[in-house]
Amino acid sequence: MAKKMNVESFNLDHTKVKAPYVRLAGTTEGANGDKLYKYDLRFCQPNKEHMKMPALHSLEHLMAELSRNHHEHIVDISPMGCQTGFYLAIINDDSYENVLTLLEKTLHDVLAATEVPACNEVQCGWAASHSLEGAQALAKDMLAAKHEWSRVFA
Repeated sequence: MAKKMNVESFNLDHTKVKAPYVRLAGTTEGANGDKLYKYDLRFCQPNKEHMKMPALHSLEHLMAELSRNHHEHIVDISPMGCQTGFYLAIINDDSYENVLTLLEKTLHDVLAATEVPACNEVQCGWAASHSLEGAQALAKDMLAAKHEWSRVFA
């Protein structure tokens, strides 16, 4: 058996998961009792496919901005370095159904978007690396597989 790692996703057997899926990756309780819920929003099958950086970057901007129209307790949406998904952190909402609804509404907003928010040199560290069309293709594919989001393992 492999040594238990400090990072939750390093303990996940990436050969056993079946993307796309949405899974609770962990919870953390703060000193004042607030609970942070971290979700793995997996768009691509690990080690088989990945999101191209301009599309991933634009999808990150779009989801980070638009998701907050649907939930007031989002702490962060950030891309995975492996380019297969995103992490979503929410505080004080343990409803998996709320997360699925949030993702669905946000992806529909991505499809309706006419521009990538904060896609300029003042607001973005690599403004030249964006693709609205790529982000929308990723959103469309993820929405088409909505019936699979709750199934993590093959």
